[in-house]
Amino acid sequence: MQIDEINENEEVSPTPEEEPNTPAPITPDIPVEQTQWGRNQLDLSPIRSAHERIKNELQKIIVGQAEFIDLLLAAVMAGGHVMVEGVPGIAKTLTAKLMAQTLEVDFSRIQFTPDLMPSDVIGTTVFNMQTSAFSFNQGPIFANFILIDEINRAPAKTQAALFEVMEEHQVTVDGQTYPMTFPFFVIATQNPIEQEGTYKLPEAQLDRFIVKINLEYPSLEEEAAILHRFRNDFKISQGSVDKVFSADELKECQDLVEQVHIKQELLQYIARITHNTRNNGDLFLGASPRASLAMLKMAKATAALAARDFVTPDDIQQVAYPVLNHRIILTPEREMEGFTTKEVIKDIIEKIEVPR
Repeated sequence: MQIDEINENEEVSPTPEEEPNTPAPITPDIPVEQTQWGRNQLDLSPIRSAHERIKNELQKIIVGQAEFIDLLLAAVMAGGHVMVEGVPGIAKTLTAKLMAQTLEVDFSRIQFTPDLMPSDVIGTTVFNMQTSAFSFNQGPIFANFILIDEINRAPAKTQAALFEVMEEHQVTVDGQTYPMTFPFFVIATQNPIEQEGTYKLPEAQLDRFIVKINLEYPSLEEEAAILHRFRNDFKISQGSVDKVFSADELKECQDLVEQVHIKQELLQYIARITHNTRNNGDLFLGASPRASLAMLKMAKATAALAARDFVTPDDIQQVAYPVLNHRIILTPEREMEGFTTKEVIKDIIEKIEVPR
């Protein structure tokens, strides 16, 4: 009987019984998080629940303004500040105040005026006669939710007092740094029509707002609904709403928003939109990288509020205008021709290929 010799260098295929029972390896050039089987489904029920509770409370008093409320809540979930611009009487301040009342956090309202000083906002150092030492008295900016009414009424010196606290969530006075407590959210309002006694906000300050929301007049149906709601109760706007959302819940929701999935192609899409504003013949000033980050955060928050754990191109297009409109400046020629930033942003989005 002959025994076949086996070459030691020759690979021997295992028999079917010896075949290891292991799954096929994932292709190395495909990131795990971009495959359907490599990404865990996020539980977005806390965000969905918070959204429903807050909207139900606001709708007790507010009629319409659905887009405003959604953008405002998305900005809160994304951890950014909001600028609201609109003519008087369309519930800018009322909506912001009621939103703050639905949260179990400290609320502060600051009315900006031409004689307002920085110390009136951030606080001042005073001498204590009993202890013979200086102590810092905190200003109204030391709260969780701050409403700044008519922010463009205060001079540049007072507006500059907001630079550090809005970006770094801290205040430095006499060499001492005082951190803000979580959450810290600023919503500012301004009137686009009445410019008497106002000061234009510098671009550096505008850039610190994650979005600028331009409010329009209500529709005919909404105005009729407002009259119907007020016809037997003139003081309904002075009513209050219940606190339905805590700081701990907000922190949980913000953490969930950070985990919302976004494809590499969509990151490139955001970058192309922002980059186009810097190379556009209609614009004198383009958007900064902070605008790209703001678009990323707002797109994730918008997706989460829609109960999706992934970002779509529609989410990016939806937030592009509120994120970019206060960060770009038209050329003098385009401004004289009556162009608007909304038209330019719409043109940019139409020209850039949407990822598949």
